[in-house]
Amino acid sequence: MLVFSIKHQLIRFVIIYFRFKTNSQDVLINKLRKFAPMSSKLRKLLYPLSVLYEGITHVRNKLYDKEILKSNEFGIPTILVGNLRVGGTGKTPQVIYLINLLKDAYKVAVLSRGYKRKTTGFILASNTSTSKDIGDEPYQFYKKFPKLLVAVDEDRTHGINKLQELSNPPDVIILDDAFQHRKIQAGFSILITAYDDLYINDSHLPSGNLRENIKGANRADVIIVSKCPDNLTEEEEYQTAVKLQPTLKQIIFFTKIIYADFIQNSNDKISLSDLVDYTILLVTGIANPKPLVKFLESKKINFEHISFPDHHNLKTSEINRINKKLDTIENKNKLILSTEKDYVRIFDSLENLYFLVIETTFINHQKDFDKLIIDYVGENTRDR
Repeated sequence: MLVFSIKHQLIRFVIIYFRFKTNSQDVLINKLRKFAPMSSKLRKLLYPLSVLYEGITHVRNKLYDKEILKSNEFGIPTILVGNLRVGGTGKTPQVIYLINLLKDAYKVAVLSRGYKRKTTGFILASNTSTSKDIGDEPYQFYKKFPKLLVAVDEDRTHGINKLQELSNPPDVIILDDAFQHRKIQAGFSILITAYDDLYINDSHLPSGNLRENIKGANRADVIIVSKCPDNLTEEEEYQTAVKLQPTLKQIIFFTKIIYADFIQNSNDKISLSDLVDYTILLVTGIANPKPLVKFLESKKINFEHISFPDHHNLKTSEINRINKKLDTIENKNKLILSTEKDYVRIFDSLENLYFLVIETTFINHQKDFDKLIIDYVGENTRDR
């Protein structure tokens, strides 16, 4: 009877909490991801909290599956891009890929929560917006695609409604990082997992990085295995697919990151081949800078790396430390290099700052993926 009572109270708590708090799971995830910088040994001590968190998210998902908690559908194509883990899986390059795929034929909007922004509520990006107003990735999207509708709202349902109320509303909405936002029933869902860090090998927050049980992957229409090595074989693709155990309705694609052959800022471009004569100060504030570090090493580029946590906002003391570090470099050919996401956040804080563009590309079956997206959007805009 005691076990039944505890289970009943847990279900009751989840129903009340998630029904009346619009960004409830986002809040929980944000609190638990603060443990991520801790060592793996220390995080293992938090396993009891992981069991509790898994129980809460499991009940929440069951309530949505049984329609006790309601999901909202919209009369507009909605493409969701998300993941099961916190941290870098290559989600942002995939959103950019979708924008490029659709922007010439449709009016595209991207809706995000705007992680770590200093504002709340619905905001439509404008030429006065900053990363502090709308968050790093949305600001990156807006700067890269000025004609794109970019909006943020912690309540994605409210955000979609506000976009549809615009005098010139979008034809299609890309939902950035909304896989756990189950108040929305997206028309097409894309789940991303990194090749060398598959979600099946992880545990729940805070002892691990999972936002929810791996069974949540079954909600996706497509699973993209990102950041694959250049020499990935068909046998390795097959073995990875076997590990992920997709449903019969799901399709798995494999992508890799490609880097531009130059670095740039708003005024200048420098070829990577010319950087062999430079000494670089690499400054990153992303979840996983290892692929970038490995790429620069492969190009025989001389650099020193200063790493900050994901979405980190530089303090004045840190800016001074970076500038002092650059001053100590004796080579007259010297500069600061960052990722594009970091650049849009810190470009006005550091001089002589450049960024390196990355893109995602499909290892194979790219046309098949493109057709899935184009067909979905076309079929759902035809009668509008």
